Amino acid sequence: MSKVIVLTGAAGLIGRTFSEYLLTKDYRLVLADINVDALRQQSESLSLKGFSQHIICEFDATDKLSVESLLVSAIDAFGQVNGLINNIYPRNREYGRSLFEVSYDSFTENVSLNLGGYFLCSQVFAKHFMDHGGGSMVNVASIYGSVAPKFEIYQNTHMTMPVEYSVIKSGVIHLTRYFARYLAGHEVRVNSLSPGGIIDGQPDSFLQAYRSKTLNKGMLDAQDLCGAMEFLVSDRSEYVNGQDLIVDDGFTL
Repeated sequence: MSKVIVLTGAAGLIGRTFSEYLLTKDYRLVLADINVDALRQQSESLSLKGFSQHIICEFDATDKLSVESLLVSAIDAFGQVNGLINNIYPRNREYGRSLFEVSYDSFTENVSLNLGGYFLCSQVFAKHFMDHGGGSMVNVASIYGSVAPKFEIYQNTHMTMPVEYSVIKSGVIHLTRYFARYLAGHEVRVNSLSPGGIIDGQPDSFLQAYRSKTLNKGMLDAQDLCGAMEFLVSDRSEYVNGQDLIVDDGFTL
């Protein structure tokens, strides 16, 4: 029987792409997001394409009862859960300001929402996997969790690389290692996937500046992450544990 994967942040750009890809590979999916309207639209679109092996769940990654309810809903629907892809991206209204405009309260709130949400989902699902024969968890991190931002590529645009983002994503990578080590001996694998930049309406000047830092393509499409993601969540990466897999067309070299 095909494996059951819970995908959080399923209604976002990367989440939508992962959802369809995994369904083409015959996984059964629990699509979870705080934006239930977007989830419903996504589910309708998937069903029209013939992908029926999925359910949707509204959930809040910062609420333990909500995360526990997500796990229960997955088990009720499919009888088991084999993997978790942590792909949440919660943030407050002040997120994205330049460094000296970020307030202490906003900084700590964003770290709590995002990194705290990764922690809570990991904690709940890791305990279940540990008690039920194992599982695989994949945390979506970022290249900016491993290297400092290349601020020059943002010049002459309205864009920046938020300080919260770098701190959160570096925390996600080390949270991954912590859980992997803590769960040793329980057949639970925990890895992270660190994408490079993903095309999502950025201005041409930024795309060109970004491409100058890579080896071939430049900014990636969300689809370019799917093979690496599926490798990490599947049995093909059976002895890959506590690792961060970077997919960035050489941006971090």
